Amino acid sequence: MFKNTYQNGLLSIFYSCGSNPLAIWDMEVQNGHIKRLTDAEVNSIVLEIVSTNVATTYITCPKRNQVLGIKLPFLVMIVKNLKRYFSFEITILDDKNLRRRFRISNFQSTTKIKPFCTSMPIGLSGGWNQIQFNLADFTRRAYGTQFIETLRVQIHANTRLRRIYFSERLYSEDELPQDYKLYLPLERKQKKGKVGKKDEAPPPPPPPDKAAPVPPLVEEIKPPAASETPKEEAPETPAPVTPATPEPEDTKQEPVESPAPEEQPVKSAAEPEAAPEQPAEAASEAPEEAPPEEPAAEPAAEPAVAEE
Repeated sequence: MFKNTYQNGLLSIFYSCGSNPLAIWDMEVQNGHIKRLTDAEVNSIVLEIVSTNVATTYITCPKRNQVLGIKLPFLVMIVKNLKRYFSFEITILDDKNLRRRFRISNFQSTTKIKPFCTSMPIGLSGGWNQIQFNLADFTRRAYGTQFIETLRVQIHANTRLRRIYFSERLYSEDELPQDYKLYLPLERKQKKGKVGKKDEAPPPPPPPDKAAPVPPLVEEIKPPAASETPKEEAPETPAPVTPATPEPEDTKQEPVESPAPEEQPVKSAAEPEAAPEQPAEAASEAPEEAPPEEPAAEPAAEPAVAEE
């Protein structure tokens, strides 16, 4: 079909928004339906293929016994995951002039390579997906031959199609025309914008950095220097107390100076009447001193000396 056409860049074989998207396609429907509808997620017209049996409902390109004859090595499909079984098949021609078929599905878990058919699993994320299939690379890996051209493409249920095209290489979104891109509705973009603003909320953490100097202030309040100062003042307080203490120390040392009071009782022996007067004087002197009662005990020792 495309053998005599110039093949370069992008070559589309299906576009759901066209006036007749299935112009070069055949379709088979059993226990299901194939129809165009508006997808709420992208707010655009798409083709839906749904059936209870994956094998009995499909579309195939080209019609009847024709072949595509497309030599571009990359196949790109924009499809939606309906969370149901889905598969598609690609028939190619290699340099040995043999027809090879690749069958890709989401209900297989292993890859099986046979002489003329290779089955491979595919994993799709929720919502719309872009499938990029490198025909030249898979032909070399599976059969060790060189890819020549694509003969047929067949899409089975269950999925929604937006566009199917071939390309000479993989293009970035900036390089693709607008018709080859899948745009999200404005509401979803606005939601993403709001989420972006929420993500910008974290910048307020800088204030905690300003609060960081607070810990040193606490450390300045905690230093034990304040507690140590009273300890330094404690030794100073005894200094004024020391002058009062020597007097009791003399009283304590008086028993050591006992010889002096021993001389006084000798005189008292000659004058027994004066002896009682001396303790009166001592009593008068005692109130001036701190403990007056302690020296009173000393005269008790005097009669013992007199008895000797």
